[in-house]
Amino acid sequence: MDTLEYARAHKDDKTLLSEILAKAALRKGLNHREAAVLLLCEDETVTEQMNRLARQIKLDFYGSRIVIFAPLYLSNYCVNGCTYCPYHAKNKHISRKKLTQEDIVREVTALQDMGHKRLAIEAGEDPLHNPISYILECIDTIYHIHHKNGAIRRVNVNIAATTEEEYHMLKEAGIGTYILFQETYHKESYEKLHPTGPKHNYDYHTEAMDRAMAGGIDDVGLGVLFGLENYPYELVGLLMHAEHLEAVHGVGPHTISIPRIKKAEDINPDDFDNGISDDIFEKIVACIRVAVPYTGMIISTRESKACRERVLRLGVSQISGGSRTSVGGYAEEEPEEENSAQFDVSDNRTLDQVVRWLMELGYIPSFCTACYREGRTGDRFMSLCKSGQIQNCCHPNALMTLKEYLEDYASPDTQKKGEQVIAAEIPRITNDKVREIAKEHLKELHDGKRDFRF
Repeated sequence: MDTLEYARAHKDDKTLLSEILAKAALRKGLNHREAAVLLLCEDETVTEQMNRLARQIKLDFYGSRIVIFAPLYLSNYCVNGCTYCPYHAKNKHISRKKLTQEDIVREVTALQDMGHKRLAIEAGEDPLHNPISYILECIDTIYHIHHKNGAIRRVNVNIAATTEEEYHMLKEAGIGTYILFQETYHKESYEKLHPTGPKHNYDYHTEAMDRAMAGGIDDVGLGVLFGLENYPYELVGLLMHAEHLEAVHGVGPHTISIPRIKKAEDINPDDFDNGISDDIFEKIVACIRVAVPYTGMIISTRESKACRERVLRLGVSQISGGSRTSVGGYAEEEPEEENSAQFDVSDNRTLDQVVRWLMELGYIPSFCTACYREGRTGDRFMSLCKSGQIQNCCHPNALMTLKEYLEDYASPDTQKKGEQVIAAEIPRITNDKVREIAKEHLKELHDGKRDFRF
């Protein structure tokens, strides 16, 4: 709490604010105390300076690329009593479902037919219905589904905190990033919000990333659910966690997610008194970007098209598209009376609409998974990212995966726009050799070959 007291005491200190912004401009990040001062500062001039820095830092580290993924909910069986989640064990209104391996084949085939290459799998915590053996079997099934030119090339995993041994199993299964939201860093609030079930244990949950990295997982993703506790506290906790990972494991979070609590079956967001406006949400995104410049930032379809557009320019680098938050729901839309969704989706556009929208905004939609498959993970990825060298790979990879999407899945309007984007971006590849190889691969992609990467 002393950090927040310090921030409140110094939020109008123009000399200090100038020093913090100057430090942020070095692209080396800020500590949690410095970020808190920027967050609580009410001077619009300072906020605009921070926003400009956030936009430039996003471009410096990630360019104009936006990585696209989709969630796949495997099961909503859960033994926890989380008061903000419709999966809580006492909810008798929600339909309980669990995908069989045959269901997964149908769902993933449908996702491949949309054009997706990257999934984030989700499941409630239930040792009986969703043991680690089930999760591992699902991952194996997903990686072996090939339909036409479709393939899921990387599976990220968002499941409950578990043991170092089971994290090692996930590593061996070939996952990408392990994602776990803290929900709230305020211990007292955390324990009230999680009254029953294994998730009630604050320490075990909070230390999950340490066990994951000890188990061999290179990339982990942090996040809080904004709206459960006051946002300055949550931001400070999130940044302290990132600092801890960097100090102990030599690499910070690969991604940071920024969900806000939303309406769902048996859940009313108005029951929680820490909701934040779009303006504050935007400021949080900018603060995270200048404080942790190297991290990927994820925003889901919890947020509307308008909100996603606002935060894309300030630091978000990954978004979901064409998402379903029900268990399955891609192969066949879930009947209304069988609602199994974790939250209401605010952006209901198709993947094709999202891809075209991104390009119209000046971004490059990317379906790239190359870094995972080339071993550029953990500290290796971060060293390349921090040096700016990762763009030598990511920029051409984004264009080639976009070309795949255009050839196999895009509507005529999206294809036309995409070809214009690629034509404009190819000359911007700075390395002559890489540019010529990329041009050759683009021709080969048009001729029917697939899956090129740097």
